[in-house]
Amino acid sequence: MIPPKPPARPDKVSLTRYLRMFRQDILSAQPARLYRAWMAEFKTPFFRSFLMNQPELVDEVLKQRPDDFPKSSRISEGLRPLLGDSVFLTNGDTWKRQRRIIDPAFEGGRLRDTFPAMWDAADACVARMQAHVDQMVEIEEITSHAAADVIFRTLFSLPIEHEVAAEVFHQFRAYQREQPILNIAAFVPLPRWMPRFHSRKTKATAKTIRNLITQLTTERMAQIKDGTAPDDLATKIMTTVDPQTGERFSTQEMVDQVAIFFLAGHETSASALAWTLYLMALYPEWQEKLAAEAQVLAAPEFSVMSKLKLSRDVFREALRLYPPVPMMVRQATCPERFRDRAVPKGSQIVLSPWHLHRHERLWDNPDGFDPTRWATENGKKCQREAYMPFSAGARVCTGAGFAMVEGPLILSMILRTHRVERIDGRDPVPVAHLTVRSKDGIWLRLVRR
Repeated sequence: MIPPKPPARPDKVSLTRYLRMFRQDILSAQPARLYRAWMAEFKTPFFRSFLMNQPELVDEVLKQRPDDFPKSSRISEGLRPLLGDSVFLTNGDTWKRQRRIIDPAFEGGRLRDTFPAMWDAADACVARMQAHVDQMVEIEEITSHAAADVIFRTLFSLPIEHEVAAEVFHQFRAYQREQPILNIAAFVPLPRWMPRFHSRKTKATAKTIRNLITQLTTERMAQIKDGTAPDDLATKIMTTVDPQTGERFSTQEMVDQVAIFFLAGHETSASALAWTLYLMALYPEWQEKLAAEAQVLAAPEFSVMSKLKLSRDVFREALRLYPPVPMMVRQATCPERFRDRAVPKGSQIVLSPWHLHRHERLWDNPDGFDPTRWATENGKKCQREAYMPFSAGARVCTGAGFAMVEGPLILSMILRTHRVERIDGRDPVPVAHLTVRSKDGIWLRLVRR
């Protein structure tokens, strides 16, 4: 059985219909030819857009010349009320300074330090699932709760049950439902002075979230000053000095960064884990292999991750089929010429993990689920050249290593004690707004082993 894939639109549609389809789902608004094309051009009255799938072009944009292709402001328009000037939205020297302060917190040694907190969050997730045994469950609700718990335990040493953490989680879910990325300024160029017409609820939830994060950040700064702060990610980031400027993050800057840690780290992890669990229900033989492998989980020791090889391959394959961030948009700062085609200055350069990961001219069995592919020559080559669930190059996700520990760990701890089963007639339909989620949720039956 082939995992679900959204239908493609007709090759040619009017701009009005495209915008209507785009609002409903980014993925099904795209034509089927993108699964074979090396490059495709889209024209609108306001801008030109070029989607690039050829590995050499992707490499040039993301790795060889990243400064010539900064992140497009069109995507940031809808997210700025919440994310401010976070590392997710900035470019140039501002972004480089932010990464110099943030990156040390996510180095390999720090992953080992945060592992017990991840373990505790996974353990708490399994305990909460006990109340739903022999029931139909919406698995995205469960993975969202677990991913949020990981963020708060590793960042602020707080479990999700803490009242501020719980309120942030609640407000983020309300914020996501407003589809903030679908802002008019993403399609129509507006002068900076003109309002962006964010919905009242988008602005209200963003303000509430930022106020809650400010409370946590202010309290942590006081603890750092008093010498009582726990040794977690927030303390590490807030005490790190930029080696070039000698500066630290201000409270406002830290609030921006925490907002994106939560939005990116929580939302993407929840999406990836939910799709992985669905795939385990769809392919029960793989689920049983992972359940057997998970019996090695006895104590919260980081070394156990080296024993979860099947879980890691399955999670990697789920990220290929359902990359949480389906598309990334850059902007050409100079006129370019790609594949003998003129790319004007200001053009939008779209890099699509969704299409690249399923490209028919690159992958063997591109739409099939096959965790063994990573040991094949084709799989190894594609992993190097056509696999980027966390982006690539200078702007690769800071938390990529973090996610590749969190995902397989929670997956294994769940399957060690529970089995998930597919429900006939309730297979999910992938859609994408902020991340790749299911149109009506991912419903599975939960059984105790």
